[in-house]
Amino acid sequence: MSRLFWLGLGIAAGAYVTRRATAAAHSLTPAGVGANIADGLREVGAGLGAFGAEVRAGMVAREQELTDLVERRTGGGLPTMREAIYEPYPVVRPGARARRAGE
Repeated sequence: MSRLFWLGLGIAAGAYVTRRATAAAHSLTPAGVGANIADGLREVGAGLGAFGAEVRAGMVAREQELTDLVERRTGGGLPTMREAIYEPYPVVRPGARARRAGE
């Protein structure tokens, strides 16, 4: 019984070592090196995407804080980007006089 146990243990250890050696040999081939580089670049890309999302979320939060601060101090609202771009204020010509009430 003891010999059968050691035989099974030897077979399992041999299979494990063979798989590890094959994986190590594959990682040294050009295809393996390319796969490792691709995996690394994929991780860097994911990290940059997450960083960008966090920066955008922080920008939105800070913009809201500043908008609230300006509205609180001035007592008025700020125009939205759409209002500022597409709804122009009346153009005042140099030398033009303001209209009087009732005109």
